[in-house]
Parts: sequence; structure tokens; C-alpha cells
Amino acid sequence: MSNSTPATDNEKKKSKGNRSPCSPSRVLHIRQIPSGVTGAEVVSLGLPFGKVTNLLMLRGKGQAFLEMASVDAAVSMVNYYTPATPHLHNQPVYIQYSNYKELRTDNQHNQARPQAALQGVNAVQHGNLGITSALAAEGGVLPSHGSVLRIVVENVFYPVTLDILYQIFSKFGFVLKIVMFHKNNQFQALLQFADATNAYYAKMSLDGHSIYTGCCTLRIDFSKLTNLTVKYNNDKSRDFTRIDLPFGDGQRTVETSLSAPFATQNTIFPSYTGPPGFAPALGFPQGAGPSIPPVPGALGPLTVTTSAAPGHMTIPGIPGSSVLLVSNLNPEAITPYGLFILFGVYGDVHRVKIMFKKRGIALVQMADASQAQLAINYLNGQKLYGRVMHATLSKYQTIQLPREGQEDKGLTKDYSNSPLHRFKNPCSKNFQNIFPPSATLHLSNIPPSVTVDDLKNLFTSKGSTVRGFRFFQKDCKMALIQLGSVEEAVHALIELHNHDFGENQHLRVSFSKSTI
Repeated sequence: MSNSTPATDNEKKKSKGNRSPCSPSRVLHIRQIPSGVTGAEVVSLGLPFGKVTNLLMLRGKGQAFLEMASVDAAVSMVNYYTPATPHLHNQPVYIQYSNYKELRTDNQHNQARPQAALQGVNAVQHGNLGITSALAAEGGVLPSHGSVLRIVVENVFYPVTLDILYQIFSKFGFVLKIVMFHKNNQFQALLQFADATNAYYAKMSLDGHSIYTGCCTLRIDFSKLTNLTVKYNNDKSRDFTRIDLPFGDGQRTVETSLSAPFATQNTIFPSYTGPPGFAPALGFPQGAGPSIPPVPGALGPLTVTTSAAPGHMTIPGIPGSSVLLVSNLNPEAITPYGLFILFGVYGDVHRVKIMFKKRGIALVQMADASQAQLAINYLNGQKLYGRVMHATLSKYQTIQLPREGQEDKGLTKDYSNSPLHRFKNPCSKNFQNIFPPSATLHLSNIPPSVTVDDLKNLFTSKGSTVRGFRFFQKDCKMALIQLGSVEEAVHALIELHNHDFGENQHLRVSFSKSTI
């Protein structure tokens, strides 16, 4: 190829309909790049897939050519980004194979900055100490580092889960392992990338940013560890390369204080327009290039799309999914309705399916991904009918209803139009009253004719031990009732929420933050 600018008209003609008409080439043609995008950001699209060997920016045309070190890396990149369109500066960009088999940009006019960016990336990839300012806003030299990051999350108002970290960090490359823990009263995590370059790029891009406006701020350093050992795949640790690891019952250390969930749950952060108490759903495509400038502190919260793109490995659950996999249930006691009522405390349940051949496993479909995450945060590890329940994200995006004539025995139920949804009204006070399961229940909608003894007897008849009771002074339609244990209260809520007192009066039951 000559040193003149490649003729992009042919590329344009061939690119109609976003097909990839050319045979695979290690040179990729990228179109519809917004003005202001840097060479470093274009290079970052290729980083998760392998070494980037050259870059040609056609600024006036909003296009670029990116050369990968191998055809295999280019094929991986095109295969990944075809179903999961990457975004730069919040605009979609389109990638296809180029007619060119290599790029020569030695004497190119106006290519100095992209080449500097490329040299910066290659310095990191080769482990050199010198790195250019195009990639390192900090300047100075790059310390020798591995692929493991230590993450501290400050100012945790919303729950930060393993799945949320996976979604955010997998944007910069393939995440192999995550371990979360508390140390020095701080929420911390260790996260291992497949490649030290990706770890460096994630640190550069995310350090100092907040997951949500004004809270959940990420402080990121390199760990001294070179490899993480993960024994269990659960809500505190996960090895994405080993789906055979046990859940590890005794390992669960989540308390409701885990991340002071909703310490300020009636606060609505400025960037979030949804109902209070529900954090916006996160879902970065696995391995996708950054849609934010690689300069620490250059932007506020990590606003992201809610669609989860196909990952590169089989992982337990799809981040961004609204379907939960609930396991270790008591097959003798569990019903679709019971799961609907219990999970309905944390979001609107649309469908429930208990597995026909494995009655101890169920799928629960919530209204959206943030409600699903909330339900996991509060119900995973909760005791239900004598067993410790596990709740995690499912690999399914929706629950299929049984076909006509298909044997189901009433194990799949559709509740999408149920009048019992607590969160249909965006102004509902229910959003401000989401608490972890507790032994004290909040009762409301009590008719004037119902006495203390009536209510105590009602709960006792369902097997509860009543330890305390009091009506609200100003409003006798509401009361608190304290039962023998959290598990008792969970069972009572399932049994008695929506209990019919007659005359169209139905009892409302939820968990309380108070004790009597």
C-alpha cells in the first residue's frame, strides 16, 4: 500500500447495511467517529482483543483505520462488536474489515498525535516504563504492575455488588476473578484482568470516578498480588473461568450493613431520574472499549446502557438481566405465589417458574435489572422454610410461559398484571420503605373493627410467635408486630400480605426498620 491516504469511498460503498463485505484483515475500518474522539480512545476499542500495531485517523471524515497485530485479534474484535455496537462519546461507531492488509503511516500528515497515542499503548503492552501523555494523564513513568487491581469504594449509599463491578470493569478487557470484602470499615475488592494492559487502562479511566452521582466513588490501585485464588462462586467471590466451583454456604458474610444499603434511600441523586431507592441498572458490554475519556476525574458518574452484550465466557448469569435464579429452596413448601409475594417486597415480580424436575430451583422475573439487583442484595442468604436461599442473576433474559398442553402443574405463573405490585406508582411511598427482612413487620390498611387480639391471633394461627405489638399513635390503621425470628416474619409476610378482612379491606405487610 502506498503512503497516500486510503481511498475511503470504496469502503463507504461496501459498508452499506453494516455488512463486512471484505475478507478478514488485521486492518479494521471504523466509521461514524464523533469529532473530539482521541486516537487513544480509538485504540482502546482494540486493546481487549490483542496488540494494536497501527492507527490512521481521518478526522475530517469521522473515520479511522486500526491495525491489529494478528488477523485472529481482528476477527475476535469484529465478532464481538457486530452484535454489541461500541460507543465513543456516547455515539455508536461501526467496525468492519478493511480492503487493506496493513497500514503504512510513516509520512502521514497530521498523524503525530494518534501515533503518540499508539506508542503510549505499546509502551504499556511491552512493559516499558516511558509512556506518553496521550494515555497517562498523570504523566511520569508507569510503575511495574500486574493484572490485579485493588478497588476501594467510598461513600457507599447504594449497594455495590460483584455483578456491578464485573459490568464496569469488563468494559476494559476480560475480567477473570473478583473477590469482595470489608477491611478497615471500607468496602474493598480485588479484581484480576486477563492482561496487565487492561488493568492499567481500567485504573487510568475509572480511578476517582463515581458509579452514581455523588456516591460510590472508586479508588483504584495495583495490588501486590499477581494471582487471585477463588474457592467459591457466590455473591462475594467469583472465578469466571471456573463455573464448577461450589457456592460455599458457610462463606456468606453479607449483613445488611454490607454497604449501608439505602442509608439515604429517600435521596434522589441528580443524575438519576428514576424512583428513589432504585439505583440505575448497570450493564457494560464485556470487553467493549471505553465510552468515556481516559482522563481520571474528567467526568461524573459512569452512565451506562442497560443492555448486556454477549460475554466471551460462560459466566454465572448475565449482568443487566432482570431474571433471578433462586436455588436451595424447600420443594415441599415453596410455591410460585410465595416467591411472588416475598420478592415483590423489593420490586414488581412479572413471572415465576419453579423447575418441573428440580423443585428446589426457581426463576423469578423482576420488572427491571435494578429491582433484580435489589432482591439479590436483600434476599440472597435469607432463610426460607428451613433452608438458606441463594439468589443470583440468571442466564435467561425472560421466563417463557408453558405452551398449551405442556405439562407444568401450575409451576409457572404470570403476575405481570397483578394488582399487588408495590412499585407501579412512581410516587409510591413504598420506594422509601425498602428494608432487609426483619423480625418486626409493618402492618397497614387495618380496618377499625380489628383489635389487637384479632391481629395477634391471626399471626399465631399461621405459626408465628408474637413477641410484641403496638398500634401507631396517630393512625390506628397501622401497627408494628414483632415475631420470634426473621424467618418467622418472612413466612408470615408470605402468608398474610393481602389477607382479606372482608368489606374490601386487605392487610398490607412489609418489613420494618424499627423494633418494638
